[in-house]
Amino acid sequence: MQGFAGKVAVITGAGSGIGQALAIELARSGAKVAISDVNTEGLAETEAQIKAIGAPVKADRLNVTEREAFALYADEVVAHYGKVNQIYNNAGIAFTGDIEVSQFKDIERVMDVNFWGVVNGTKEFLPHLIASGDGHVINVSSVFGLFAVPGQAAYNASKFAVRGFTEALRQEMKLAGHPVKVTTVHPGGVKTGIARNSTAAEGLDAQELAKTFDAKLAKTTPERAAKIILEAVRKGHARVLVGPDAKLLDLIIRATGSGAYQDLFSRVTSRVLPTRSH
Repeated sequence: MQGFAGKVAVITGAGSGIGQALAIELARSGAKVAISDVNTEGLAETEAQIKAIGAPVKADRLNVTEREAFALYADEVVAHYGKVNQIYNNAGIAFTGDIEVSQFKDIERVMDVNFWGVVNGTKEFLPHLIASGDGHVINVSSVFGLFAVPGQAAYNASKFAVRGFTEALRQEMKLAGHPVKVTTVHPGGVKTGIARNSTAAEGLDAQELAKTFDAKLAKTTPERAAKIILEAVRKGHARVLVGPDAKLLDLIIRATGSGAYQDLFSRVTSRVLPTRSH
């Protein structure tokens, strides 16, 4: 894909799924990539594929919730490549559970990774993106950052937070006259490991939920998702909806309004997801 040659791109959560596909596609497009994940096996696989392409790659284990580690990582990437043009804050986790039965620690964990991980990455790399003269922040929210569904309060909260944070940042960069573009990404059902690696509240079968997601909802491949995202980045779009389901759901929300969509989605959710035990 054109428009990425010579640019330095940082991708979190690059050990699998969308992050891995983004890193590989960026490498194919001539970018120098810095990839990270807590999943070192998946990260090594991504690194090997990029090396096979012949593209420059720096791979590091990184927990995006550890702010001090993220600060050191940002300095290391700049020292290694001399600049940073783009950061893809992609790392994320999932959790299913009604608010009534969810533990505080489970909600906090989702917020730590999905929201604070994005904040940490954005804050630590932003000065370098501004200094590059051609910066871009790409933060991955979700379709669950556009609407809420029962059982996904923690995930919804984290992804709505990412959306608000990123949309505010985009306006701030424009007002300040900084050479940094900002894009919010809203993937729909993508065939990644996030559902299979998710956790759930007591009384819910996480593996059964994952099977339902993969069978009924995950329709877009990570490779296709990466190309959609990068095309939007290349064009400087403020947001990108990934997958036909994301576009359809966005239209439904716009057409029905807040109250109506909630009534509709609660009925649909009860039919699609496995029966709850509480």
